[in-house]
Amino acid sequence: MVQMIRVNVSIGSISADRFWDIRKPVPNIQISTNINVVSIEKKADDLLEVPFVLTITYNPSVAQMNLKGHAYVQGDKGEIEKILKEYDQKKPPAQIILQSISNVVFIESVLISRILNIPPPIPLPMIPEAKSTSLKPMERDYSD
Repeated sequence: MVQMIRVNVSIGSISADRFWDIRKPVPNIQISTNINVVSIEKKADDLLEVPFVLTITYNPSVAQMNLKGHAYVQGDKGEIEKILKEYDQKKPPAQIILQSISNVVFIESVLISRILNIPPPIPLPMIPEAKSTSLKPMERDYSD
């Protein structure tokens, strides 16, 4: 039986500032995001604690956000040991850990950006325009 890894993400600190005057239109900007896994610490045979920091910067300096928290990774002893060993070997954290952290912090950062009235840090989905079609219905001939 394959044991699944479970990741719970908790945000403990949020800092966000808008620097751009609210009366001025926001110019074209570049947004940089960086998720930094600070460490991976073993808390029990089946539990790891992964502190992280998300930093979002806008260029020009429109705003800045920082979210700090912890991901708690649970799984069987073998999976936990493998994650810890890879971290000790300076390998990137497991994809499920980074994906779980990203899912939580980016959703929260979009909500914060709405509060500050700044562009969201991730691109929102675009709905493609429908191809131009004639609004006139097709004519049918009902004569005999």
